[in-house]
This record gives sequence, C-alpha cells and structure tokens, in this order.
Amino acid sequence: MQRRVVITGMGWVTPLGHDIEAVWQKMLAGACGVAPTTLFDATTFPTSFSAEVKNFRLSDFLGADSEKHREASRNSQFALAACALAWKNAGLDGGPTFDPSRVGVYLGGGEGPMDFQPFAAAALAGCRDSRGQIVSLDTVRWAEVGLRMLHAVNELEQDPNMAGGHIAVQFNAEGPNINTLTACAASTQAIGEAMRLIQYGDADVMISGGTHSMIHPFGVTGFNRLTALSTRNDTCLTASRPFDRTRDGFVLGEGSGILILEELEHAQRRGARVLAEIVGFGSTADAFRITDIHEEGRGATAAMRAALRSAGMTPDQIDYISAHGTGTEENDKIETLAIRQVFGDRAKSVAISSIKSMIGHLIAAAGGVELITCVLAIRDGVVHPTINYETPDPECDLDYVPNTARRADVRYVLKNSFGFGGQNACLVLRRWDGA
Repeated sequence: MQRRVVITGMGWVTPLGHDIEAVWQKMLAGACGVAPTTLFDATTFPTSFSAEVKNFRLSDFLGADSEKHREASRNSQFALAACALAWKNAGLDGGPTFDPSRVGVYLGGGEGPMDFQPFAAAALAGCRDSRGQIVSLDTVRWAEVGLRMLHAVNELEQDPNMAGGHIAVQFNAEGPNINTLTACAASTQAIGEAMRLIQYGDADVMISGGTHSMIHPFGVTGFNRLTALSTRNDTCLTASRPFDRTRDGFVLGEGSGILILEELEHAQRRGARVLAEIVGFGSTADAFRITDIHEEGRGATAAMRAALRSAGMTPDQIDYISAHGTGTEENDKIETLAIRQVFGDRAKSVAISSIKSMIGHLIAAAGGVELITCVLAIRDGVVHPTINYETPDPECDLDYVPNTARRADVRYVLKNSFGFGGQNACLVLRRWDGA
C-alpha cells in the first residue's frame, strides 16, 4: 500500500508579513505588498517597484541561534525564518520526537543575491589600464582586485543549495537534502518530489517549499531585458493584474514558503494536527522554447492531467484552482487555454485566482507560498481574490474571483506552477477528513 503524505506545518515570509493568520486576512481583504523598490536604487530602471519583504530580522525567528547564520544570504534567511514558523506550527519544536535520519529537506531554492558592489568594482577595475583608461577586460587584473574585494562566504551563499544546508543545520535534518531550481515551478516541483520521497519510504518527514530573492540589479535587469516586468511605475499598487486585458507583465517579489510534509501514520503516532493531504503531483516540460510557453499549452495541460491521474481524480472533482497567474500576456492566455483543455465545459464554473496580484511573483518561492493559501482555502472555506481585475480579456474568459474573496466549499484544490524554460508542476490537495 502506498504511504500517504499529509501537511502538518506551514510557515511563510511574504511581502505582506510572516504571521499566517494575519497575512491570510490581508489576502482575503485584497491587500497589496507592492511599493517602490528600496533594496537598491532602481530609479533609472524601466521598473522601479517590487514586492519586498519589509522589516525582516532573522533574530525575531531564531533568537540567539540566528548568530549561526549571520552570513547567510537574504533568501537563506527567509527560508530559515519560514521553516522555524512551520516547525513550530507542526508541533516539532517541543523536543526530539523523530529520528533525524528520517527527516529530509527538499527546496525549490533560488540562487542567492550577487555581492553586487564589490563584483561591479572589480569588473570596472579590470577594464582600466595603469593610466585609468578603459580597455578590454583584463582577467588577471580583475582577479587581483576580486581577491581583495570579494567576500568568500558571500560568494558561497550565491549557490542555490545553501538554504537547504542552513535548514539542515538548524533543524537537525539528516535525511535527503535536495534543491531544485526549475525557475517559477521550483517549489511546487520540490513539494511534489518530497511527497514521493516519503511515499517511497526514503523519509518520514520532509521540510519542503521554496525561497528566493531576485530584487537586485542583476535580477531586475534580466527580467526587464526579457520585457517580463510591468512598467507601471506611477501606479505600482495596481501593476500586478493577472488575467486582466491591460496586464503588462509581472511584479517581482521575494520571500519563502515552507511546509512540513509527513507520512500519515508517523504524524498520527505523534498526535500531529493534519492540515491537508497531498494526493497528486504532475511534472512535465514544454520542450518548446526557453522563454516562451507552447502556444497550445502542451506542457501545462499535460502536467494538470498528470496530477489528476496521480490523485486518481477527474477534473469534475476540483473545487478551486490556484493559478500560476503571473500577469504576463502570454502566461495568462495560455494557462486559461490549458485549463479549458483539461476541464472542458466545466472550466467556466471552477473558481480560479492568483495571489501574485497581491504579493508579486516570488519566482522559485512562489509555489510554496501559494500552496499554503490552498491549505487555508480548504480550512476556511474561502477563496482569495485576484485583485486589480478591471478589464475582461476575451482570451481569458474564466472565473478568476475578481477583486473580492468568495465563500466556497473547497474540498480539492489544483495548484499550478509554470516556469521559464518550459517546466511545469502541479499538485492536488485534499481536505483532511480523518479517513
């Protein structure tokens, strides 16, 4: 018999805060975490706003233990904080109630922010000769300056695996430790594969989810060059508008969403509270282009169908879809098409919404944070809105729960995540009824 996997703990760090209940109420009220960028001077960029995590201090979450991680990157610190909240939420903070070798980590963790100032200074120095004249890059000169200016630990902290390493140290997780970076699908991919590790018997508890911060000069430059970001600098509060006809790109966010996944009998033996059950996972690739989604939604359609097949369910059983819903013209149109292809005539009667309208796109961390909202929707019987929805698009003609939260009997949820490069990952959650 296949081992069943349940969620027993959740924690997040988001642009709207970190307390699960307080942030959830803000989301239901349609609050927005977007504002002018403060992490660096973005005034000369095409996009000068983002959804930043505000007033964050790791010591607020780890106390004196934060000193062990004082040189951790911003995204690693977000993951540590979210994990501390999830660990406590799961009732695992009261002592050693588990075998550390049976506890693993599987994150969708992004690369740490580049140590930009010394890197840029070294590059400039490498392009000047002894008289100060601009020349082609002299790699020897660059290395001489870089060795003096670049910080060794900061360089190490750019590696995507580091957040998982910090979590293992802090929470004594000695089991499998894996990181995937399948772009915007990463943390949904991680949660699905963490579920399978438990099903296969390789772990009893998995710390999973995602973390990322790309609000830095390189991150914003890259997305601006791709023309993927909204440029509504004068009206940034309403810039993220998934499925709206006037959408012009996504808003870059940051944060972390961590969930504790547990084998059902293991959770029951320790008297854990079960929040929801993960019953399906599907993962595909468009195998099309690096930056474009397949025009017919080939990969997204296949991932949704695979998740439903894995769950042993039909589309008619899904009560709510947590959309990828980035607010780019292409994504929203093709995600809508893919949902139509999977759900057929029922597509227009399924509630769909995108939390990116409120907190922006957290890239690798998006799926983890969004899956937590799915658990809360099941728990409370309410679906958060897609805010800033003003002008219907004929190519996006489904029910996106516009602007106002809605009461609903949510038993089964489909979570979609689709990433640059054509990666697709979908999960199916089930309300826990004790059976």
